[in-house]
Amino acid sequence: MIHIEDADTPRLSRRALITGAAASLAVAGCTNTERRLLPAEPAGPVLSPKDPYYLSMYGPMPEEKFPVPAVNLRRVDPIYYRQVVDYATSERPGTLVVDTPNRFLYLVQENGKALRYGVGIGRAGFSWGGRARIAYKRAWPRWTPPADMIQRQPELEKYRNGMEPGLQNPLGARALYIFQGGKDTIYRVHGTLEEWTIGKAVSSGCVRLLNQDVIDLASRVPNNSPIVVIQGGAA
Repeated sequence: MIHIEDADTPRLSRRALITGAAASLAVAGCTNTERRLLPAEPAGPVLSPKDPYYLSMYGPMPEEKFPVPAVNLRRVDPIYYRQVVDYATSERPGTLVVDTPNRFLYLVQENGKALRYGVGIGRAGFSWGGRARIAYKRAWPRWTPPADMIQRQPELEKYRNGMEPGLQNPLGARALYIFQGGKDTIYRVHGTLEEWTIGKAVSSGCVRLLNQDVIDLASRVPNNSPIVVIQGGAA
């Protein structure tokens, strides 16, 4: 959705576990994309924007329909770099869990592990939470603002019938569409070029990831995967 800058939210524990039900936000991603080979994952706990592993992970993606530039990792808190973490949960592997208070999205894996991504979340008053599913994914999707958003922001009228895909499109490189009870929630998990927004509450309801991360996530998540969005008091 349209990105509106908001006050930075406090940074919380990188190991915070999420428990509860109800949440704020939405979708990412599309067609399966072959994941690129990366250097061996660093063994130590120190994350650095100079580490070759992360420079490769967040490097340019010229093979995309709209070539994706490298992320300026100095503008992203290293806690939000993509990484495998210990994760205790009763959710089955393959489930997406959005931890709204701590600004993380977890893809649950086997053996008490999860692949964790940093996210930006919806601003207070534009939040959604609960259990749903990823009905489908799109690569380089069109973006159509909801009617109530156009009413609040008349300058979006020109996009009533949709905005063409591209780097400046608010949905970024991939969008995952969240449905609940057979109905579109209007919330998405999607990509962004605005790396400084990761870890903050800045968007009108949706969950945003770095384009490199949402491309990776979309390649791992099949249609109809379950998603749980956990909403907390820190917004």
